[in-house]
Amino acid sequence: MQRWRGLEDIPQDWGRSVVTIGSYDGVHRGHQLIIGRAVERARELGVPAVVVTFDPHPSEVVRPGSHPPLLAAHHRRAELMAELGVDAVLILPFTVEFSKLSPADFVVKVLVDKLHAQCVVEGPNFRFGHRAAGTVDFLKELGAVYDYEVEVVDLFMSGAAGGGQPFSSTLTRRLVAEGDVAGAAEILGRPHRVEGVVVRGAQRGRALGYPTANVETLPHTAIPADGVYAGWLTVGDEAMPAAISVGTNVQFDATERTVEAYAIDRVGLELYGLHVAVDFLAYLRGMEKFASVEELLERMAHDVKQARELVASYERERVAANAAGR
Repeated sequence: MQRWRGLEDIPQDWGRSVVTIGSYDGVHRGHQLIIGRAVERARELGVPAVVVTFDPHPSEVVRPGSHPPLLAAHHRRAELMAELGVDAVLILPFTVEFSKLSPADFVVKVLVDKLHAQCVVEGPNFRFGHRAAGTVDFLKELGAVYDYEVEVVDLFMSGAAGGGQPFSSTLTRRLVAEGDVAGAAEILGRPHRVEGVVVRGAQRGRALGYPTANVETLPHTAIPADGVYAGWLTVGDEAMPAAISVGTNVQFDATERTVEAYAIDRVGLELYGLHVAVDFLAYLRGMEKFASVEELLERMAHDVKQARELVASYERERVAANAAGR
């Protein structure tokens, strides 16, 4: 998959393409419907499928200080888009100047002159251009002028997390912030992930017999509510079952909020300086301060046992589902 940063990176001989535009934070199941349809339409037309997204998030430029917590970094979004069959991702630097482009100018400069759009696929609430004045209907009007079609994909979800409302990054962020990582996973179509570099912490876990990877998360990361979780610690291509702690470590009156993952039943891991991923499967409990270290250790042993069982159950169900899908 090709990755371009800025309009100038697009090859001069780029032909027609199917395009979809959006922040696509998290590449959740609603996004997957839109992107999947864009890829499908591109295959029908025999042209590439292109996703156009922005960096930084438009809200940070329009309303400084309002950058939302991110469900996925740009490199992670690109990986997920590649899995969906996207041929190219265009990341447009979102500047104050760029934010002032009128909807019509945006269409001409991006869709017509550079990407030569043959079809544009969007959700029903897509807005673009200065002050988000451009609508899907306006996009269709310009399509009649500039020879591209517009296809709209509905995004309504069902289930306990969504309650019949549209798929939403905003809803997903709220669920993550509340610690409802299972609900967030229902929308994302996979567990919520936090990434970063492993740094040296207070090393209390090592002293207690549960050495943890202290993850220095990427800026603006959507971090789950304080508590203990079951999930995975992924290093390279290896996903290891993990018990995860998020919070300030109230047992030792710490003040810095951290994300720490204990790779269950793994010994001798040397992870300092490595980029890792932490995937959240289930919330186990809130942060607690115990009367003694002995009580803490007893509870930690229970947390690890519970996390081990939940991850194993999830993986068995996934294997069974994949086998049934064949």
